[in-house]
Amino acid sequence: MRELPKNKISLKALTVWRQSALIGAIIFFACVISVGIGVYFLELTYWITVALAIIWVITSFMTIFVVPNFKHRFWRYEVHEHEIDLQYGLIVIKRVLIPMVRVQHVETNQGPLLRKYKLATVEISTAATKHEIPALDLEEADLLRDRISKLARVTDDDV
Repeated sequence: MRELPKNKISLKALTVWRQSALIGAIIFFACVISVGIGVYFLELTYWITVALAIIWVITSFMTIFVVPNFKHRFWRYEVHEHEIDLQYGLIVIKRVLIPMVRVQHVETNQGPLLRKYKLATVEISTAATKHEIPALDLEEADLLRDRISKLARVTDDDV
């Protein structure tokens, strides 16, 4: 059996994922408040608001404090000469091998939170789909993008 990929994503990814989840929780909380106001004025049962508030507390706790730790623990990658090896997932762990001959182009992306923490996501496109390696340090992402591009080009020349 093949060994697990050796490289992990940046520890700063935990902060970015938690802040992103916090933003989502604030938006969800605003929706719960809106429903609560609607329930009050429409004179419906208050249990709708209570149920939404309980769901908000549980999902916020899970997405802010629990999920980022597991996501960081299981996300791994490794670039070999002929393939890219990815492992990710929370409940179902996925293992993906991307042959270099299938790589069409590689790019790095940064959203506002990733830019704030000097992180980038490497996006690998094949004919069928796209794969991402999230939240790498910016310099590491640039080096990885260039390395994959170079290896994919060399592999294409061999065919």
